[in-house]
Amino acid sequence: MVGLLLACPIFASLAKRVNPFRLIGVGLSVWTLAVVGCGLSFNFWSIAVCRMVVGVGEASFISLAAPFIDDNAPVDKKTSWLGVFYMCIPTGYAIGYLYGGSVGQHLGWRYAFWGEAILMVPFVILGFVLKPLQLKGCAPPEIINATIPVDTAASSVKDDVKMKDGVSPKDIQEERAGSSSNSVLKEVLRFLKDMKALLVDKVFVVNVLGYVAYNFVIGAYSYWGPKAGYSIYQMKSADIIFGGITVVSGIIGTLAGGYILDRMNNTISNAFKLLSMTTFIGAAFCFGAFCFKSLYGFVVLFAIGELLVFAIQGPVNFICLHCVKPSLRPLSMAISTVSIHIFGDVPSAPLVGVLQDHINNWRKTALILSAVFFPAAIIWFIGIFLHSVDRFNEDNEKQITTNRSSVEPSLELEKVQQTNNEQVTTNRSSAESSLEPEKVQQTTNRSSAESSFEPEKVQQTTNRSSAEFSLEPEKVQQTNETSTKT
Repeated sequence: MVGLLLACPIFASLAKRVNPFRLIGVGLSVWTLAVVGCGLSFNFWSIAVCRMVVGVGEASFISLAAPFIDDNAPVDKKTSWLGVFYMCIPTGYAIGYLYGGSVGQHLGWRYAFWGEAILMVPFVILGFVLKPLQLKGCAPPEIINATIPVDTAASSVKDDVKMKDGVSPKDIQEERAGSSSNSVLKEVLRFLKDMKALLVDKVFVVNVLGYVAYNFVIGAYSYWGPKAGYSIYQMKSADIIFGGITVVSGIIGTLAGGYILDRMNNTISNAFKLLSMTTFIGAAFCFGAFCFKSLYGFVVLFAIGELLVFAIQGPVNFICLHCVKPSLRPLSMAISTVSIHIFGDVPSAPLVGVLQDHINNWRKTALILSAVFFPAAIIWFIGIFLHSVDRFNEDNEKQITTNRSSVEPSLELEKVQQTNNEQVTTNRSSAESSLEPEKVQQTTNRSSAESSFEPEKVQQTTNRSSAEFSLEPEKVQQTNETSTKT
């Protein structure tokens, strides 16, 4: 129970940004390992710790399975589908009695745990390999996955730039730790904001309050029922009688409740009507059953009463799913589950024990306990007159989240591209700076080469001038000879 209560809100919060099927796979993996640990336990505390961890796996289903069913069920059969799902709880109890007794008797109690773990392995694998699940009101899986490489790339580029700027790796790690702390703080603030939205929702609060009172009685019945039956009616097999009534009534009642609400038109107002009516009539039958002195009269009336009170499973969870925005449904289911256990079946058993010690009469104790059903019926009756709106189709938050998720990766990508461009420009500038001395050297060498060629040019010019000067007398001589001949 401890693991269940602690893990429910965590799985519900993670469902907004992590693939729900993967969360279920993780939860079932933890469940499987914990069950194996139960089989390996060597004393009370070891098996107690393992049983506590088993609740973690159950928490993933409680928070995520019902919203998934609600998304995929036909509109006119939503409550029936939920009824089938919650019908598995009493069915599991019945099969567990048979399985545990048979395996424990022939092979030993440890093999009962190990057999459960083996049976769960295929479902663990399916949780990791099935197509990603998208819950209504949450970001699509492809967008969730797309943000991861962009963030990683941006972070790595920023770290590279900081390393270039001379920032030490230790400072970068400290900055990363600070960023992680900010992310955790944001998640906590988001969780508190969602919790506030639930607690100010009158329909949700009234529904859960009635559910708490209802579960207070059911929890005490399951714990003290056989002992009260043995004390009042001298039942020889009180465990089998109470267990059989609970299992059969639970299966039939849960299926019938979902089916009837669908036939009534599954609305929140009709769900409150069905809850208050079946709980009130069922309470009357259960109360009357403990007034009978005959065992047979008790069994008949108590079976009818339990059949009626178990009809609430589908409608009460339908209200939890449809009175809040789609994105809050996992948290709604988680808080509902946590509330009915913390304020319902967990304290009911010890409180009823204290009451019995005080009055020392099991019939009176059972009558007082059964009377608690009536406040539950009254609370749900109040819900009929509340202004209730089915918010299943309110997906504005989903669209905003999707758009934001789509825009943020593109912005991050632009930042990464801009950072890369700046890095390339910096590298180019560095390269050009490194090339400047080479250009200067080449210019100097060229100037030196040209300077070395200057004396040769001067020498050639001088020689040419000397040659021309030496030719002048010859030209004069030739001119004189020509004149003489003339």
